[in-house]
Amino acid sequence: MLNIDTSHPIYRPLWVRLLIVGFSAGWAILELVNHEIFWATLVGGVAVYSAYVLLFTFKPVPEKVEEPAAAPPDDV
Repeated sequence: MLNIDTSHPIYRPLWVRLLIVGFSAGWAILELVNHEIFWATLVGGVAVYSAYVLLFTFKPVPEKVEEPAAAPPDDV
């Protein structure tokens, strides 16, 4: 089964997610225009699934903030 790991940092920008969905939808349309119904259905399913996961249910993972290093103790 197709599984998209949405915790990967590549999926954080919206334009990347839109590009993935748009590319797969465009590919499905191209296959449909060329009367390749099987491939149009297959890639169209990928487009619908990726749109669902990457656009509708996407919840970005918060970035980890590094704590500053503790200052060494002062020897007085």
